[in-house]
Parts: sequence; structure tokens; C-alpha cells
Amino acid sequence: MEGIFNIVIVGVGGQGIILASSILAEVALYGGYDVKTNEVHGMAQRGGSVISQIRFGEKVYSPLVKSGDADILIGLEKLEAVRGLKYCSRYSKVVVNNRKIPPITVSSGDSKYPDDKEIERIIKDNIENYFFILAEKVALEVGNIRTENVVMLGASSNFLPFSSEDFEKAIKKLVKKEYIDVNIEAFNRGRELTSN
Repeated sequence: MEGIFNIVIVGVGGQGIILASSILAEVALYGGYDVKTNEVHGMAQRGGSVISQIRFGEKVYSPLVKSGDADILIGLEKLEAVRGLKYCSRYSKVVVNNRKIPPITVSSGDSKYPDDKEIERIIKDNIENYFFILAEKVALEVGNIRTENVVMLGASSNFLPFSSEDFEKAIKKLVKKEYIDVNIEAFNRGRELTSN
């Protein structure tokens, strides 16, 4: 890998974005890279927007990903993925959880959530390499809805210069003991979704 690799993870509070970010940072450290991370929590406790940025390379001076510089955007929620497109170029990889979590402004009736076709059109019009993932379905199949974030990590891992063994090692280090096995299964199932 040459230069600096930039990853942006977006979603809403409660989706495990900070854990996903921590796992990615840990894996990059295993790879011998300098790593910087940055999180913006917003109103995370109330289902508000959460953005995490992870940058790794030989030497990284800033944790901030500039507009258009993301190599990968991981969207744990569809509308947040659209909002996160500002970090992407046409050639970024965009991995979107096909999950809708209406923000407070929608549930209060102050605004309208775009329909699925509109969200997909916006992503398709702006990005060449995009993947819609049914992470909620996979998380339910492995037995824990809270593993959606790790399913998404697995789906994104095929575009990163790290082995699945390094991800498993990071999961074992950062996830509570009783949830390690289900998270490793979620990661591997997610990895299968983009392996072709």
C-alpha cells in the first residue's frame, strides 16, 4: 500500500460505529501502520448522526478525511450514507447497509425520508463502486442484531490490505468475551457478501 488510506464510517447513534472504528484502527496497527482516528458523535444517544474517520499509512499527521479523499465509505444507515458521499470521489468504494432508521426530524413530521429508489439513484449517479448490504438480515441470522456493524466491516474488509485473521484478532481483543464468536461469524458472513 502506498500513501495514506482513508475510511469514513457513518450511521446513527447506537449502531456500533465507534466499535467498528476501533476494530479497523487495531487491524491497521497490526499491519504496522501509523493510525489516526476521529469521531463526531453529534446527538448519538438520541439516534443522531455519528461519523468516524480512520486514516492509516506510513506516517499520518491528521485524523481528518478531506472532502473527496475517502477510499472507502461504510454507511450503516442509508440516508447517512448519502450524506457521507461528500467524503467520496467517483472512485471510492461505498458499502451501504440497506437499512432505514428515520431521524428525529422525520419521526416528528418536520421532514420526509427519501424513498429507497431516490437514495439508490443518488449513490449510483455519484459512485462507480457501490455495494448494498443486507446487514440487518445477516445479523439476525447469526443471532444478534447488534452485529450489523461487524457484518459491514466484513463486507468492507475485501477492499482493505488486511487478512481476516487480523480482523478476528482485533475482534477478540475489543469485543466482550461472550460476544466474540457471534461477531466473528458476523464478520465472516459479511466478508462473503463482497468476495466475488
